[in-house]
Amino acid sequence: MMPNAPIRALPLGPSNFTCEARTDGSIVLRSTQPLADYPARVTDRLRHWAAVAPERTFLAQRDSAGAWRRLSYAQVLDRVQRIAAALLQRGLSAERPLAILSDNDLENALLGLAAQHVGIAFAPISPAYSLVQGEPTKLRHVLEVLTPGLVFAADGQRYARALREGVPAGTEIVVTQNALPDLQVTLFESLLQERNDPAVQAAHESVGPDTIAKFLFSSGSTGMPKGVINTHRMLCSNQQMGLQALPSLADPPPVIVDWLPWNHTFGGNHNLGFALYNGGTLYIDDGKPVPGLFERSIANLRDIAPTVYLNVPKGFESLVHALKADTALAKHFFSRLQFMFYAGAGLSQHIWDSLDQLASEAVGERIAMITGLGCTETAPSATFANFIGGRSGGIGTPVAGIDFKMVPIGGKFEARVRGPSVTPGYWRAPQLTAKAFDDEGYFCTGDAVKFIDADDPSRGLLFDGRITEDFKLSSGTWVSAGPLRSKFVLHCAPLVRDVVLTGLNRAELGALVFPDIAACRQLCSEFAADAPLQQVLSHPLLLEKLQQHLNTLANAASGSATRITRAYLMTEIPTVDTGEATDKGSLNCAAVLERRADLVEQLYSDDSGTNPLQLRAAQAVPSPSKVNNEP
Repeated sequence: MMPNAPIRALPLGPSNFTCEARTDGSIVLRSTQPLADYPARVTDRLRHWAAVAPERTFLAQRDSAGAWRRLSYAQVLDRVQRIAAALLQRGLSAERPLAILSDNDLENALLGLAAQHVGIAFAPISPAYSLVQGEPTKLRHVLEVLTPGLVFAADGQRYARALREGVPAGTEIVVTQNALPDLQVTLFESLLQERNDPAVQAAHESVGPDTIAKFLFSSGSTGMPKGVINTHRMLCSNQQMGLQALPSLADPPPVIVDWLPWNHTFGGNHNLGFALYNGGTLYIDDGKPVPGLFERSIANLRDIAPTVYLNVPKGFESLVHALKADTALAKHFFSRLQFMFYAGAGLSQHIWDSLDQLASEAVGERIAMITGLGCTETAPSATFANFIGGRSGGIGTPVAGIDFKMVPIGGKFEARVRGPSVTPGYWRAPQLTAKAFDDEGYFCTGDAVKFIDADDPSRGLLFDGRITEDFKLSSGTWVSAGPLRSKFVLHCAPLVRDVVLTGLNRAELGALVFPDIAACRQLCSEFAADAPLQQVLSHPLLLEKLQQHLNTLANAASGSATRITRAYLMTEIPTVDTGEATDKGSLNCAAVLERRADLVEQLYSDDSGTNPLQLRAAQAVPSPSKVNNEP
């Protein structure tokens, strides 16, 4: 490794902010940089780039033969205007929106942009809701909330069950291929018929900043998904906020290779928006960081060296394994990369450090890693950690145009956000909307934050877990779950990918541990690559290392709220179908605990030592210098 390798030069916007401490204990932070003007409509930027750089590729996707199918800005605008005319003829609106069921592809993008171009709301819906093996309960709920006038699915055959069982009878269905003869189906290509319809321009001019652009449905971690209203003002202002924080997005225009689903704010607002707002190119990655599909992502990265790379921590973990195994890929990947960006969950420091090392060895420079705090309701960015040389966990400072309030709750500070990029509420859910905002109009995120250094707020903020994740032991001691989860994963790196803490109303903390399968198999290299996971996880060497990690972590704890005394290695990987994982790969802790309640009971049973996958921390005498945090 080259520990002193410089970080590749990256222009950054100012991160200064004012800090107002109130008598009620809350703190309000505001960027000192004013928010510059931004467009009134999302597709104003499409029209701009179609005029300024008409031949530049905007969107690209591999075709069935593996070649890149590219659409320029001029071609996209032409298709958007044709499709928009077809949507207007169908009388679609916010009350009868367009619903998209399938994965990212060119047709998906064209439909969404066409709807936005003429003020028709659309809703990209998680494909997992349609492809679930059980009843499509979430899909039915979402479509009942939406009452769509048109539903799109790329492949009629693949989505046949959802189209037959989830879509309300009589709703028009559009597919790209494999039309179903028993349903009212329109082929996508028919929407592209040549038209010179003056109604399109008139409808476009009637679109304003507060026109609804789309509905994004939350992942439903605490119940059925909620439809978050996204206006044109939200999307445009948030992209301007991002550009002011990261001015390098403007020059050169970004080249992005991205798999993140457009039904989430990270992929659909943030990443796709980076390309559109700044005249960049988005290569639609048909892979994702799961076995059997990440190979496609690697093939795409062999073809295209990105200038900006955005992913969730799980994706960066998979990338690190691939780059370590292929120095040519690493040189290509880092060759023109300006910065990397993670969101969706915390990035383990060992993954960050591995990326620094790989970049240093490949190109002689480290690449800046950027992150921030945001959510679906904030379009998404509320803060950016655009500090060169930052560390994992830092979320930076408020972006221009945002009022960021820290409100004391249960010993922590909840992050609350107000500004032009914040949602007006949830679609057709006035009670949920009322509960989501405080009496000053701040959206209550449920995220906990704190200053990196309370004596020097200018250093920015740290993510401090979710307010709702925290729980009490039977002693009444509060457990700060988020930071402890991150600490556990870092301490056990690289053998552990994620962990869910247990101990609600119990005397001791425990952990359901999800291993990093690739790292565990590498440690136990004598097993064949297809050896059962149960066999790998039962290997004495692996168990010994994890036992050591558990012991040292427990010995370093300051009290019961940080001392994990028992752990259970999970052999079943969380999936979207079971509700334990999101499309982005992050864990739904509540769903894990509910679905694996029997394993939690086993974890606390007296039958210790009978199951090799259950570990108990060795008893240790606490150091006199440690103060127990019991109440």
